[in-house]
Amino acid sequence: MAHGASAADVSNPVEILDLSAGEAYFGHQITGNNRGNTFADQYSFTLTGATKISADTYSNSGNARNGLDILGLGLYNASGLVLQGTQLSTGATDRWQLELDSLAAGTYYLQVSGVVLSQAAGRYSSSLTVTPLAAVPEPQTYAMLLGGLGVMGAALGRRKRRDGDA
Repeated sequence: MAHGASAADVSNPVEILDLSAGEAYFGHQITGNNRGNTFADQYSFTLTGATKISADTYSNSGNARNGLDILGLGLYNASGLVLQGTQLSTGATDRWQLELDSLAAGTYYLQVSGVVLSQAAGRYSSSLTVTPLAAVPEPQTYAMLLGGLGVMGAALGRRKRRDGDA
């Protein structure tokens, strides 16, 4: 890249993830001759109910001056950033992780962003795992259950008394 030139965007088009198996694997292979260029790849998905999610992004280049520098892993919805990932390592190996114990139904996307460090090709790999959460009954449900058990107990008690009188 010439002195004073601005970085080019080498992002992938938005990719829609298929989470029907509970997980998806995705990534980006960036060809050589892209030193200084940036990317902000988006991976869209839809959740139909409350879900636990875990995402992991990894790039290994052999040394800190080659390959890619992953600068962020974030979870977004239409309103903006929901959760920023945590950087676990940087340098020759970049690793980011994002975990959320409960995410409501809706449409979201993960964004992996970074910069190309050298003329050599670079690659990152990511995974997203989703685990649907069991529905938690409302307090009214417990009240109805206890009430029903009470009615059944009372009926059983009457039947025993009636059978005992016979």
